[in-house]
Amino acid sequence: MSSEEKNRGDMSFLEHLEVLRWHLVRASIAIGVFTILIFAFKSFVFDKIILAQKNADFWTYQLFCKISHWLGRGDALCMEDIDFNLINITMSGQFTMHIIVSIIGGIIIAFPYILFEIWRFISPALAEKERKYARGLIFSGSVLFAVGILFGYYFISPLSVQFLGNYKVSELVYNQISLSSFISTVTTITLACGLVFQLPLIIYFLSKVGLITPEFMRKYRKHAIVIVLILSAIITPPDVSSQVLMAIPLLLLYEFSIFVSKRVIKNQ
Repeated sequence: MSSEEKNRGDMSFLEHLEVLRWHLVRASIAIGVFTILIFAFKSFVFDKIILAQKNADFWTYQLFCKISHWLGRGDALCMEDIDFNLINITMSGQFTMHIIVSIIGGIIIAFPYILFEIWRFISPALAEKERKYARGLIFSGSVLFAVGILFGYYFISPLSVQFLGNYKVSELVYNQISLSSFISTVTTITLACGLVFQLPLIIYFLSKVGLITPEFMRKYRKHAIVIVLILSAIITPPDVSSQVLMAIPLLLLYEFSIFVSKRVIKNQ
């Protein structure tokens, strides 16, 4: 333990803010470095990742088609070609989207390091046993975030693109989707899934400070189910399959969070 950590309890409020500022600075630098790297690999990021969901040969679409054939339903679950064109309607539109995607990507890749900086800030106030748990939380939070990002990118976002891209109120109306609309849909859904998967981590801290107990979560489970369904409807487009696909892992995470809260209370 450094002398700074030993003396953290004697620091004033402003001194704590100064320490926090440097943790935020280091986290911001990490985000900036990854943002620059993503900005430099423009073709790969956009052609192979962001815009890949527009192609009919995207991994998720092929998976659903294989499942459909395996179930003996023919092409029932096979995705159709997405019938829309991407357009840019503002002078700086493509450059702006390039910057926004780079920043979001930088945050996603740097997220484990951001959690590490948070741990470094709070660890001096923890007992040795609590620090061991906190180290595990950094790993768990990073894994949950990565799983949420992958789940959002490979399942929720493609279904959203497929549904919204092919939806028509009339055959007389053609879809000309702006680049900003397409990218905001993909990135928002993907990032939201990553953040939502942090529920067990949030419950851990709320249980540590006594705001949440497993009994409370069990008592209001029915209310939580309603909230999960509402949250799924907000994150996903008005497509029942996407909403159900989002609601199932959220409900599982809620049940797992009850277990996390129970362990926290038991250890205390």
